[in-house]
Order: sequence, then C-alpha cells, then structure tokens
Amino acid sequence: MTAAPRRRRLEPDERREQILACAMHLFGERPYAAVSTTELAARAGVARGLINHYFGTKRDLYLEVVRRMVTIPRFAIEQLPEGPLETRVQAAVDWFLEGVARNSTAWLAATGAIGQDPEVEDILADADELAADRVLEAARLSATPPELRAMVRSYGGMVKSAAREWLVRGDLTRDQVHLLLSTTLLSLIRDTAPRLTDDGRPLP
Repeated sequence: MTAAPRRRRLEPDERREQILACAMHLFGERPYAAVSTTELAARAGVARGLINHYFGTKRDLYLEVVRRMVTIPRFAIEQLPEGPLETRVQAAVDWFLEGVARNSTAWLAATGAIGQDPEVEDILADADELAADRVLEAARLSATPPELRAMVRSYGGMVKSAAREWLVRGDLTRDQVHLLLSTTLLSLIRDTAPRLTDDGRPLP
C-alpha cells in the first residue's frame, strides 16, 4: 500500500489568505450574524484559534473582508501595460470587472452596506479616496484640482451602479459595462481634466 500524501504545511501568509478567502465566501453568502467563527475555521480547515491569531475577532475579520473587497491595491496599477491611454484604461476596467465577477457575492454585500454600519462606511469612504488616487495615477495625472478628484469619485459611484446593473439586475452585459466604464473614464481624463483650471472653472 502506498502512504497517503502528506498535507503541505502552509506558510503564515498562505494560511492567512486561505482564511480570508473562506471568509469572503461565507460573508458573501450570509449576513454577518449568521456566520460563526467555528464554521469559518471548519471551512478553512484550521483551528479556530488561528482566526484570532491572524485577524483578532470575527468582527475584525469581517472588516478585513470588506476592506479587501473594495480597496484597489497598488499592484493593480503597477501591472497595467505600457502604451496609450486607451490600452491602460481598457486593462484597468478589465481588472476591476474580473475581480468583481470572481467575488461577486462578497463585493455586492460589502458595497451595499451604506447606512447600515458606520465602520464599514468609513472603509468604503477611504476606499473611494484611494480609488481616486489610483485612477489619477493610472492616467498619469499628478497635480489635480480638487474638483477633478470629486469628478473621479463621482465616476466611482457610477462604477458601482453599473456593476450592479450587470450582476443584480442583468440589464447590462459585462461587455456593455466595460464599454460604459472605459469610454466614460477616457472622456473624463481627455475632455474634462484639460478644461479645469486650478480653481475648477472651465477654460474659455
């Protein structure tokens, strides 16, 4: 008889990511109160104490799930292809839609928590600010007037709404959402940004 293969011992970062991935799935399926740390540990195949070790309380783990779902990491910008603006915008929108599709239930739950949880709202607000930074960085716009940042944040609201039209209502396809988001962002960068002076007034 051949011995059963030994389970590979995961490194701490891998184990943490495994727990987080299971938490994303469970918190996407059910409300926060309906998910227990015992179930989380069983689904991740770890002792319950490891959840406390890596994340603290169940609440801390939940907030980390929300943060992961709504925050655009720096590597998403660093891995954008070189080339014209259209190429970079197309790639950025692709990256976003692929991530949302892969974790749709968790993303929808996280972004739908407005007015329900002050701590989650703070995370969403911080993520919106960081998303504006990332968009401006991807467009290679450095010094920008506050009005342009506000417009980029407004674009972020449209991004969330368009994704829900695709994932929840089904009135838009993924390709249609991609077209909407990419053409709107290109217009914002190319047409709107150059028309703003430092005080936000349109140029004559």
